[in-house]
Amino acid sequence: MNKFNLYFFSTLMVFLTFSACDDGFDEMNTNPVRLTSLDPTFQLNNAIINSAPVYNNLTYETTIVKQMITPFQGVGTGGNLNQDNRSATQGNWQDGYRNILKNIIDGIANTEGDPEKSNLNNILRIWRAHAFLTLTDTYGDIPYTEAGRGYLEGIILPKYDDQEFIYTDLLNELETATQGLDEAKDAVPQEVLYSGNIEQWKRLGNSLLLRAAMRLTKVDPAMAEQYAGIAISGGLMQSNDDNAVVRHDANFRNNVGTNLNGGQAPFYYLDEDFVNFMQDNDDPRLASIGVRYIGALSGGEQTEEIADRTADAQIGMPQGYDNTTIIPVAEAAGLASLYSYSQLDRTRLGHPEAPSYLVTYSQTLLLHAEAVVRGWAAGDAAALFEEGIRAHMEQLASWPGDTEIAQADIDAYIQAHPLQSGSELEQINTQYWVSSFLIGPETWANFRRSGYPVVSPNPYPGSDLKTEEFIRRLTYPDSELTVNKAHVDEATSRQGPDILDTRVWWDVE
Repeated sequence: MNKFNLYFFSTLMVFLTFSACDDGFDEMNTNPVRLTSLDPTFQLNNAIINSAPVYNNLTYETTIVKQMITPFQGVGTGGNLNQDNRSATQGNWQDGYRNILKNIIDGIANTEGDPEKSNLNNILRIWRAHAFLTLTDTYGDIPYTEAGRGYLEGIILPKYDDQEFIYTDLLNELETATQGLDEAKDAVPQEVLYSGNIEQWKRLGNSLLLRAAMRLTKVDPAMAEQYAGIAISGGLMQSNDDNAVVRHDANFRNNVGTNLNGGQAPFYYLDEDFVNFMQDNDDPRLASIGVRYIGALSGGEQTEEIADRTADAQIGMPQGYDNTTIIPVAEAAGLASLYSYSQLDRTRLGHPEAPSYLVTYSQTLLLHAEAVVRGWAAGDAAALFEEGIRAHMEQLASWPGDTEIAQADIDAYIQAHPLQSGSELEQINTQYWVSSFLIGPETWANFRRSGYPVVSPNPYPGSDLKTEEFIRRLTYPDSELTVNKAHVDEATSRQGPDILDTRVWWDVE
């Protein structure tokens, strides 16, 4: 009996002790400085900043379109050898969903229906469209309607929507979000792109709408014409001040620049086709972009003392070789070594604090010119074409270092390269190729869409390509194949196998 009383008393004391300790337990175990919600403007800014091109830009896009090339294998293997390097193909996916859309979709949910945040909600929707355009153009069918809903709705394995549906919805989203912006309503002064200037956001929204519309010129020209007309009549970018650009500094450095100024410094070179095009056309932009280290025998010998930035001195590296087979090719060209080919100047456009351009006035003018050529809009295509070239040449002045092009040189180039009847589409889209330099996802998308510039495919003998001459899409991350396989299989059953050859919906011959 004594043992029973002792046991009962001990149990009672434990119960009372824990009951007393539970009083105020939630408050005691809640971090008083931890965020319980995020400012949607902060989420917008985070998404914009993270939209700067990732390392994937060098590994695939700029190489596929023959602007840059590396002969080295390893982490940089990708478009240089036409191989499916899944540690690299996932770059846009991981950045897009984890760093951009996660914030954007939550910010949209937190501003939906709030009359005091209507402009912010529409701006978030415009940037959401920009992110999804990059992702669907890269991979094709992707999670769209259920994307970013893990926290909001508990959807952790989102379905993949087909690209035709995605594009149809994005065109509508861009139209309605842009038209919904109202200068008389709430200001968003803290956002990093335009400091809350609603008119500039309207011009960006319409310029993105034009970009998305023109993507459909082959697969659905009627829809392309319809939305191009809406975008143009709504008001496009008016100057380089309207460019959508991420400004880098010592706290947030340019991803491409940090790689080119770090361990990857001697690995990447300007492509032969890109250099030859600019030299053949006396393009003054080459002197702002390139540098060649004359006589360098190694990466360590690429020093300022032997740097030559003149256009005539540049020699682009041909594709189709690795770092062993390129050696006799370099010797035959009269170079000291492969390290003497031209590079993107890492003290200027390749600087760690160089800006990252995403949507530009130059690109918009050139797309507008194409719409006029196709008869989808009124205007002077030749004048738009010339202004598009001028805008990009003037844009170069915003990079670190001596990159500004003299007005006399700009005028001379434009006068020597007028828009000519019968070759308008090739001229416009070849200039789009140059003006989109380093904006890898967009350059590659327009290359597939338009078929220009006309360049020879990468002849590397170890290619993973089976039926195509150029890489048409990037493959899904291995994590998706493991965790979300059922939805991946559904997507590939619609659009084709998960390989580099498979064309996305709008990419037709």
